[in-house]
Amino acid sequence: MISQNRIAFQFVTLCYKFSNLVGRTIAWLTLTMMLLMTSVVILRYAFNVGSIAMQEGVMYLHAFVLMLGMATTLKNDQHVRVDIFYRRMSSKHKQSINVIGHCLFLIPTCIFILMMSWDYVLQSWQVSEGSQEAGGLPIVYLLKSLLFIMPLLLILQALAEVVEILTNKYGPQQITQITDKEA
Repeated sequence: MISQNRIAFQFVTLCYKFSNLVGRTIAWLTLTMMLLMTSVVILRYAFNVGSIAMQEGVMYLHAFVLMLGMATTLKNDQHVRVDIFYRRMSSKHKQSINVIGHCLFLIPTCIFILMMSWDYVLQSWQVSEGSQEAGGLPIVYLLKSLLFIMPLLLILQALAEVVEILTNKYGPQQITQITDKEA
């Protein structure tokens, strides 16, 4: 039993460290997106120069920030939820709701997204799909790959949280604090 708890702790810690790394990377992508958008506006209104590739770059960065940031948002418990009853519940009830929600809703939804987008993303990779706009970015297939990456990251984070709650050896705050300091 001790080795199972140790493995669970290592799995959860590794997942949380990875989520923190993704979150820090997303923060830099957000800064890059803001600087790129500022450049687009300055070029357009000060110099009357437009760039489809730069505008698509802003859109792509926005998609990366949104879809890659979901798992980190879940880890930090900053996701959107209806808190009418949840916020008044005890920690034990909250954990039960989280396990049920992750197992019955989040993970199956992510698996459904993976299954439904499989052919769509694969086809995009097979033809190296690019932008339909003249002067656009030739990397639409990378953008569509987010349909694989986002659910995989969410499943990984959900599993880490479920394992953490079910092992009940380490409290959620203890593991979170450990990974925030070490990551």
